[in-house]
Amino acid sequence: MNDTCDKLVIFLAKRDGIDKLVKTFQYVSKLVHWHVETTQPDIAKRFKHWEVASGLSRKAFRTGRFLTGFNALRRNPGSTNTLRLLAVLSNAGEMVYFFFDHFLWLSRIGTIDANLAKKMSFISAFGESVGYVFFIIADIIMLKEGIKVERKLRMSKEESKSKEEIEKRVEKIKGDRIMRLMAVAANVADLIIGLAEIEPNPFCNHTVTLGISGLVSAWAGWYRNWPS
Repeated sequence: MNDTCDKLVIFLAKRDGIDKLVKTFQYVSKLVHWHVETTQPDIAKRFKHWEVASGLSRKAFRTGRFLTGFNALRRNPGSTNTLRLLAVLSNAGEMVYFFFDHFLWLSRIGTIDANLAKKMSFISAFGESVGYVFFIIADIIMLKEGIKVERKLRMSKEESKSKEEIEKRVEKIKGDRIMRLMAVAANVADLIIGLAEIEPNPFCNHTVTLGISGLVSAWAGWYRNWPS
């Protein structure tokens, strides 16, 4: 059995694992910068540098990530026509996000024209937001299906002799439900961050909203990617 240190090593060896750790750094530093900006400007400046460096590092880690969505469509597009359509729309949005994020990163580090940053950021955030909407819808459909299956299993449990097998299936459905709820939480949080870029407004663009949303997304990702 792996102990906590073993699990942490496995977690940080994954691209998603290190991304969630650095995302935590990014949004904690954003909140600290906001909190001390007026009272301790020197410390606020340091945390702002940490936030920016973390954001740029995450973009570097995501190089080639747009292929993940393409491969998901190739390998497992969904079991029904509805889920297949949602998979195409959600993964297409995510692929646009990750692909144009490459150019956003290059423009922000000065490799290509810095004036492209705003346009690349908008396109990337728009694709990201579209993708999250359809990921959320797909997860909600699967959550409802899971609840229906669980109810049927519990009803059949009274009449069945293989109660242990039914209980295992119920536990598996519960585990899947928790993972999907974590995915919905992360996607809603990231959708708020995306909306702050494509449709600025006082709520989404407030530092506290962005900071909490970023941490919710990061920690939901921690839970989903933590080795069992």
